[in-house]
Amino acid sequence: MQVLRILQNGTLQMSEEEKKIKVFVISDHPMAPSGVGSQTKYIIEALVKTGRYKFFCFGGAIKHHSYDQMAVEGYEDDWVVQPVDGYGNQEMVRSVMYQFKPDIVWYMTDPRFYEWLWDMENEIRSICPMVYYHVWDNYPLPKYNKNYYESTDVIASISKVTYDIVNGVAPSVENHYVPHAVNLNIFKKIEKEKIEEFRKEHFPDDDGKVTFFWNNRNARRKLSGSVLWWFNEFAEQVGPEKVRLIMHTEPNDEHGQDLNQIIRELDAEDGRIILSVKKVPPEVLSMMYNISDCTINISDAEGFGLATLESLSCSTPIIVNMTGGLQEQVTDGKEWFGIGLEPVSKVVIGSQQVPYIYEDRVSKEDFIDALTKMYEMKAEDREELGEKGRKYVEEKYNFNNFEKTWIDLMDSIHEKYGCCSRFAKARR
Repeated sequence: MQVLRILQNGTLQMSEEEKKIKVFVISDHPMAPSGVGSQTKYIIEALVKTGRYKFFCFGGAIKHHSYDQMAVEGYEDDWVVQPVDGYGNQEMVRSVMYQFKPDIVWYMTDPRFYEWLWDMENEIRSICPMVYYHVWDNYPLPKYNKNYYESTDVIASISKVTYDIVNGVAPSVENHYVPHAVNLNIFKKIEKEKIEEFRKEHFPDDDGKVTFFWNNRNARRKLSGSVLWWFNEFAEQVGPEKVRLIMHTEPNDEHGQDLNQIIRELDAEDGRIILSVKKVPPEVLSMMYNISDCTINISDAEGFGLATLESLSCSTPIIVNMTGGLQEQVTDGKEWFGIGLEPVSKVVIGSQQVPYIYEDRVSKEDFIDALTKMYEMKAEDREELGEKGRKYVEEKYNFNNFEKTWIDLMDSIHEKYGCCSRFAKARR
């Protein structure tokens, strides 16, 4: 139904509903248990709550039991999700552009997934701006992305590395440094009594094992097999009855390794390595960080690594590869909130889509040394590292600031690049 009213002076007056800025989102499904999915959810929630935005989302990157559109509970028509395979295609985008008539098209994840979208930028940008939340890239400087970046009105970069890469490849493109954030009210230090209850429930025979936590997708770049294999070697050195590794992942991901088979081959089925395969709500994930003494992420070419930020928010220290956004988390340049490992191997790999990129990996020896240092550290010293990490997250990755940044950014994009602005420029 048309909701415009014609006033006596001949002008049109829009209802509050019609005034809302419509954003078309192409990303991981906002309910998906991934860093991209959770950040998509956080950003949309912040914008919808202003009462000035409404969203239509392609929900990609997960297996769907149904492809029916769904209104997100509590948001009605202001937030609708359409499950898609991959991230959709050009015809699907054209259909949404025609029916939804967005004011902004916003997309988020690895740039290699969006070649097909940038190929139709002339169609989209003649109608509304294109905004890209750039979550990952790596050196050597990817000059092959220049056309992609320049086919975008605004880029928000997830890390300082990504920000510098975009500026180096396409300095003319509007670029903003907007790192991830975590909800400090969910990911927090939990009372010791509740932690002990959780431990007893899941580890009734617990005898004070030092617990390491790994929360990642089981994919080649995440080095799931290496983490498992090398941790087992470390466990053999210090005593397998004294340590535990919890791997929260899908053990048979098509992009990864058969972790169950590796555990059997290593004869490590005695509790030293535990696979946590059930998807859990954020509150339970927070508890898993809390029962752990350290969280690990040694992925190569990691864009950000949300799990380690969640860990620090729970006051649990981290061991990370000094690459991408991980190096920003483990230290502020003065204080350390865990152990950072410098890559010892930089191998240039590539594909037809990605002609060249570094595979920057840590060594087995350095990783085992880091595990040993964390294991031998006094409990109070690990706690001190974690407490410093929590304060750092509160200061730099403050959730309220994150929400405000995105609201201000989207407001400015709509004002600067929106339909009215474009029409005004065209008339001039």
